Amino acid sequence: MKRALFYFLGVFSGIASLLGQSHPGYWQQEVDYSMEVDMDVKTYQYTGTQKLVYTNNSPDVLDRVFYHLYFNAFQPGSEMDARLQSIKDPDGRMMEDGKSRIASLTESEMGYLHATSLTQDGASVKFNEEGTILVVDLATPIQPGGKTSLDMEFKGQVPLQIRRSGRNSKEGVALSMSQWYPKLSEYDVEGWHANPYIAREFHGVWGNFDLKLTIDKNYTVGGSGYLQNPQEVGHGYEAPGTEVKTKGKTLTWHFVAPNVHDFMWAADPEYIHDVVDMEDGPTLHFLYKNDPEIQENWKKLQPKTEETMRFFSRNIGKYPYDQYTVVQGGDGGMEYAMSTLITGNRQFPSLVGVMVHEMAHSWFQHVLATNESKYEWMDEGFTTFISSLCMNEVMDQNQDNPFGRSYQSYYALVESGLELPQTTHADRYATNFAYGVAAYSKGSIFLSQLGYIIGQEKLMESIKKYFEDFKFKHPVPNDIKRTAEKVSGIQLDWYLTDWTQTTNTIDYAIKSVESSGNSTKVVLERIGLMPMPLDILIVGKDGSNETYYVPLQMMRGEKENPYPQFERTVAKDWAWAHPTYELVLDRPLDSIEAIAIDPSQLMADVDKQNNVFQVAE
Repeated sequence: MKRALFYFLGVFSGIASLLGQSHPGYWQQEVDYSMEVDMDVKTYQYTGTQKLVYTNNSPDVLDRVFYHLYFNAFQPGSEMDARLQSIKDPDGRMMEDGKSRIASLTESEMGYLHATSLTQDGASVKFNEEGTILVVDLATPIQPGGKTSLDMEFKGQVPLQIRRSGRNSKEGVALSMSQWYPKLSEYDVEGWHANPYIAREFHGVWGNFDLKLTIDKNYTVGGSGYLQNPQEVGHGYEAPGTEVKTKGKTLTWHFVAPNVHDFMWAADPEYIHDVVDMEDGPTLHFLYKNDPEIQENWKKLQPKTEETMRFFSRNIGKYPYDQYTVVQGGDGGMEYAMSTLITGNRQFPSLVGVMVHEMAHSWFQHVLATNESKYEWMDEGFTTFISSLCMNEVMDQNQDNPFGRSYQSYYALVESGLELPQTTHADRYATNFAYGVAAYSKGSIFLSQLGYIIGQEKLMESIKKYFEDFKFKHPVPNDIKRTAEKVSGIQLDWYLTDWTQTTNTIDYAIKSVESSGNSTKVVLERIGLMPMPLDILIVGKDGSNETYYVPLQMMRGEKENPYPQFERTVAKDWAWAHPTYELVLDRPLDSIEAIAIDPSQLMADVDKQNNVFQVAE
């Protein structure tokens, strides 16, 4: 009985993706960075030059551009500091003794990033720094299809490690350099996305990066990009069996990262650098502290990273780069182009878990680059979904429902009364709790529940087609919905609308069960506002199992039988506006042991107590 009620269909792999086309008339901007940076590891200050070639592929004339200056957030009185002090449940990593860590930063501890000069094609431009945004009035407007060169000199100071980036982390990592350079804001069909940085999410412009970084020669560097001069810097990048001799006190590292929308690097004088060449995948780099307490776990992590890379490439799409780097640093786990920063002093399952989650972002954020500020659930949620499946396999968890924690978190959010629609901007959530559950848990359920609606095979096929059609673009919610519609033949506008744009809940019940001669009449009730199709499991007293499928009329289609080992009866459609539905079972009541709605437990019904009817003896 219990096994039947909680039956779950596992992930289907090896499904061929379908080719498709992006939106007619779709365009996106392009930006190419060439930077030369000098880092002083004693003062944690750096200076740099940036040549930025910007291509305006939009139909609009642009007379202004905006840059992100993220390090300015790590100053007392910044918007990030203010938000940290005003939100009901601040991030504990950013607090100390109940107070904002940013608020107590001294002048030498805070972060900053300033443009000291800026020209456009050789002509001076007006620019004004407004917190974490640099506003630039161009000397010459950029015409549609035109290009311009923006040349900047800048200086920065790395803040104490507080959130994602910074210096001298709790684990002793010297430099975690994410969001460290002047980064051009994204401009798309909605206009500019020059959001201030208050510790939430990001959005970036696709392009190519060329970085020459000069730093103390004792520091090992790793992160985004392919190293162009391994025989000059060594540190484990040189050809096996060769020796690198360096002169002077510094080394210049030359990295190139093609077709990415961000660039991260980390550096520490105590990094161990391991390299794994996958036979059927990219080269993997691992940089972690020379700490005997963590070395065994970091060695064991490496084959798990290979397994994870294969799992995602098989179930989403081929990883498009030739390198992936796992670096100890940051304040937890955070994804970047071709790389990730993760804290390394963890129990082994936790270390694998954070690696798996952050690597999954390489597909759902660094290849499928949604606007995280507006659609964070498409990145964090889809990443949570696929990483839950991956952990179930690579860590031999053998869970019937690997998404169980996401459902539990969602139910807790509903009960709390703090839920906001997923259309809420990431910065506008009243609590971190509501944001986290909406982004990670409810976003994950969007896919697992979609599998309930269209079928598991169609779900996995939709994910692969979505990746193939929208890689290196900026997909929006309608794109995943339309992809699933094309694959399944089922209409899904109602699903995208109710699940992401409202806080409507799903609540179906077995209202009554009555004997009707040789038949049994079951009255089903829709209590919540959100509509759903229903799978009904009938457990016979003789040990038999059969299912009834009640399609939702507005789907205009049906999924295939998810339980092929059981006989299935497809009932008439349920039109959503009717609060009750009468289902007639072609068997007497005294032959039935139990009736249950949704044996898979993949429908996010907020009250499961009324989903099961146990027939009395």
